[in-house]
Amino acid sequence: MAATLKDVAERAGVSRSAVSRTFTDGASVSATMRSRVEKAAAELGYSPNALASSLTTGRTKLLGLVSNNFKNPIFLEVFDLFTRALQDQGLRPLLVNLSDETDPQSSVKMLRQYSVDGVIVASSTLPPGFSSAFRDAGIPVVHAFGRPSGTPSVHVVGIDNFACGQMAARTLIARGYSRVGFLGGPEVATSTQDRLGGFMDEIANHPDVCASHSFAAAYSFAAGRNEMLRLLEGPAAQAYFCGDDVLSIGALSAIGESGLAVPDDIGIIGLNDMAMAGWQNINLTTIHMPVEKIVASSIELIMGMLTDPDLPPEARIFACDIIERGTLRAMPA
Repeated sequence: MAATLKDVAERAGVSRSAVSRTFTDGASVSATMRSRVEKAAAELGYSPNALASSLTTGRTKLLGLVSNNFKNPIFLEVFDLFTRALQDQGLRPLLVNLSDETDPQSSVKMLRQYSVDGVIVASSTLPPGFSSAFRDAGIPVVHAFGRPSGTPSVHVVGIDNFACGQMAARTLIARGYSRVGFLGGPEVATSTQDRLGGFMDEIANHPDVCASHSFAAAYSFAAGRNEMLRLLEGPAAQAYFCGDDVLSIGALSAIGESGLAVPDDIGIIGLNDMAMAGWQNINLTTIHMPVEKIVASSIELIMGMLTDPDLPPEARIFACDIIERGTLRAMPA
């Protein structure tokens, strides 16, 4: 049978409360006492029961990590970074799939059942109402990859999608494309709206450039492929800014199926710079999103809220930059 707290107390010759304090973060215990208890615990192979500890401290150390786009490979990278970093902080991530969820209150109810200490919403497509619902329920929350505002009601960490749209348009125009297109994800997603808004804002400064826009059903390979196949049935643009890398890869597949070449016939620029974008057979020119910085900053904020629940909400926005690979024509000489 597994060793118990009582067994450790008897082996160390101390009270059970002394053993409990030794394994409680921040509790007062002398160096001599700690040494005796830890020695006895090691001899018995004892490990503190995390669930029992939560009854004493009122903290479960569970952190809800919720998202809704599990089909997008970029989120495998995001979840890997989040889960490892949270575990390094002594927190246990509770991964929640909200792909089919439309009612924020259902999510709040579910996570309350697990008594999570806080929540990180890791999504660029979930409505802001989800983060607000957690806040209103008194649960510390950070919205990673969310839409920033001048006066945020919850902590938001992400990028300026409008500026990314402008950057993509400038990149295409600088390479001499005169007919360009935006191929976005779902039109209702704020990330799609902002990327399109920035793209068209920059195009408006160049009256000699013709621009079109369309939307895929999801941020997925299949949706990007299907939408590009549809676009290729009519007069296609010379180059497209795709709303993210997985849409771009789907578009590349459709272009190849249609007997066209990239970048000779059609140029593509994506957004995210996920690991797959750099694979030799893809070699996607894209806009780099600093995922590691966004994850680290989100965890810093949620840790701050666990210490100070009244921490004023702030928006932390990270700059993006172009990663040159092989899916756009070269700059004119």
